[in-house]
Amino acid sequence: MQQKVQLRLKPLEANDEKIIRQKIAESISQNPGNISGFTILKKSLDARSRQVWVNLMLSVFVQEPYLRRTITEVGLKDVRHSSKKVIVIGAGPAGLFAALKLIEQGIQPIILERGKDVKSRRRDLAELNKKGVVNPESNYCFGEGGAGTYSDGKLYTRSNKRGSIDRVLNIFVQFGAEEKILYEAHPHIGTNKLPQIMVAMREAILAAGGQFLFEKKVIDFELLNGQIKSVQTADGDSFSAAAVVLATGHSARDIFELLHKKNILIEAKPFALGVRVEHPQALINQIQYHCTASEIEANFLPPASYSLVEQVNGRGVFSFCMCPGGIIAPAATAPGELVVNGWSPSKRNNPFANSGMVVQVNLEDALHYFKEDKPDASDPLLLMKFQQRIEQKCFEAGGGNFVAPAQRMIDFCTDKKSVNLPQNSYIPGLQPIELKNIFPSFITQTLKDAFKAFGKRMHGYYSNDAVIVATESRTSSPVRIPRDSETLQHPQIENMYPCGEGAGYAGGIISAAMDGERVVEAICRNVFDKKLDAQ
Repeated sequence: MQQKVQLRLKPLEANDEKIIRQKIAESISQNPGNISGFTILKKSLDARSRQVWVNLMLSVFVQEPYLRRTITEVGLKDVRHSSKKVIVIGAGPAGLFAALKLIEQGIQPIILERGKDVKSRRRDLAELNKKGVVNPESNYCFGEGGAGTYSDGKLYTRSNKRGSIDRVLNIFVQFGAEEKILYEAHPHIGTNKLPQIMVAMREAILAAGGQFLFEKKVIDFELLNGQIKSVQTADGDSFSAAAVVLATGHSARDIFELLHKKNILIEAKPFALGVRVEHPQALINQIQYHCTASEIEANFLPPASYSLVEQVNGRGVFSFCMCPGGIIAPAATAPGELVVNGWSPSKRNNPFANSGMVVQVNLEDALHYFKEDKPDASDPLLLMKFQQRIEQKCFEAGGGNFVAPAQRMIDFCTDKKSVNLPQNSYIPGLQPIELKNIFPSFITQTLKDAFKAFGKRMHGYYSNDAVIVATESRTSSPVRIPRDSETLQHPQIENMYPCGEGAGYAGGIISAAMDGERVVEAICRNVFDKKLDAQ
């Protein structure tokens, strides 16, 4: 028979299959020899007490043959000769999953990606890190796989009502991700493994007859009678199809500007902006696990993470994209602007832990910031301009070449310039700066109060061993491209489908992937009058 079993084990026990079998046998009053195998359904770590526990939900096979977990794979049709075509602008998670869903439904996707393939893109990232040269079309945000390709590859979301998380995770496993992402509470893939998965997806799309075109920057839309008829790229090409999926990501400012120039409705959207905070990973481990480094190593505990949220005078501040064993990277998309982000390899084995720590920014904040310029409150690009200006100030403060302005945490909170900075992971280098000279006062004060509050919650977190690096500003899009809640089309432009993070409808790899699939389902209904084929 097959039955579900819950176990609560010490980390050392959870890393030993023989012990797990013994604990299963004790739990269900069986001889260990009767257990032919087990599959992990859910796995989570509980570090709230001084003893760290691993919670396991298992599917156990008793006195019957063990069957391995079945991976549900998408069935890709041959669309080489399909008369149904859809343009997908952007090859991030939203665009890639939209393309796969289109092929599954017998529709040919035409993917237009402004950046390069992952291999070529890697060379541009090396130029950015080592020489301070940014390619505006090929960087940490633009290129095959989008911003997610060179990130920690976190695969968890709170958006489970927007689609099937399990389906998205299964597709990642189909294309090369480890099976453990199906059951871990906070799954991630890792920067070192994501590129191969992106390549596998691309090869599958091409093999099925989809078009996948790199260095195709969209610069214009042809509109006729309220419909999108074609898109034009910077190299002079024009593409037409029955519908257009606009999955351009949260950093495609030129697309927002193009839409605004053509009087296509867009809206300013609140977002969050702040800093990257980096601690020694050993310190975060000790804080979270309440034990020594040797005990952590002996018990096979993974590098610890944290999630922090605080309300300061009615304004939200929260940790974002926490990367255990990670690296801070320059994520600018244009010269003269400084943005930092974090990533981790799959083993999360670097000596530092970093996280975004960001403050809620509203339209009123931008209006106040630009008050001397008498800003227009109806300008949908106002929050984007605020974001851009802070990034420019950070670049100037660092002195160029993407050297980042930084400050030790307690120095920042006590208005003291750091004489020097601790060892850190940021390759272009850090420059000691008083960050209050870069940020508006509401961000500075909110961060100060939050750091002190977090220090009371995590004893040791509030420390001058922690370095604050500016600026973490690409948490989400500062612009929303609206769409009808039923048809998912833009309310003014028929057959244009805003999608993913750049349109303001997702926040991470999983939610963007689900939104890509959801938009394709709407296209099938609205454009092709087609019932979805069985999943």
